Amino acid sequence: MNDFEKTLRKTLADFRINLDDKAIERLCDYNDLLVQWNEKINLTALTAPEDVALKHFADSMMLLQYTEIEGGARVIDVGTGAGFPGLVLKIVRPDLQLTLLDSLQKRLVFLETVCETLELENVSLVHSRAEDGSRTELRDSFDVAVSRAVAAMNTLCEYDMPYVRVGGRFIAMKGKDAEVEIDAARNAIGTLGGQLRAKHDFILGEAGERSIIEIEKLAPTPERFPRKSKAIKNKPL
Repeated sequence: MNDFEKTLRKTLADFRINLDDKAIERLCDYNDLLVQWNEKINLTALTAPEDVALKHFADSMMLLQYTEIEGGARVIDVGTGAGFPGLVLKIVRPDLQLTLLDSLQKRLVFLETVCETLELENVSLVHSRAEDGSRTELRDSFDVAVSRAVAAMNTLCEYDMPYVRVGGRFIAMKGKDAEVEIDAARNAIGTLGGQLRAKHDFILGEAGERSIIEIEKLAPTPERFPRKSKAIKNKPL
């Protein structure tokens, strides 16, 4: 057992997360690739074993600790970056049908390598800006859209909610001040067809406060959304 596996197992035990050996092996391989590729392209500022285990892997898994995702659900990770939380969710829940969307091709090449190395099935990679991808066949087609550390809640809603089918959910993974972000996003949530379903607060060890925000999609997002990126940023709903 190498140092990273020891660190990972301890971190998971701290949060009472139980994984089988196959999932542990895949997470270790994922970490190896993350560290290797990070020397060539900018994937993450956090590569120390303790940071990857806690702030990337455990943090991503907390979504499954606090929310229910049905078996075989279609999940899209919008602005996935180095694959958090999407790829971690897929490793823990192989039944999920996962789409990883990102605007940077280099990251998608990395993610493709990870998927091939880990032999992950039913993973689609999409090279697109968030506001453009939902103007395609991807619109209204997912049970769950998720984003972690991408943008403020009021702009993030406009990026993510068009991907979600009516009856599905948008889940945002946030740090501290989530309540402030929710208050600022209430108009956006309603305008885009959603309703706040739940907010789950927890402490991610030494990493501090975290919140998982669930928005339920009650009605189709109006066709005029999402707007162009500049409008989304300059005039949030």
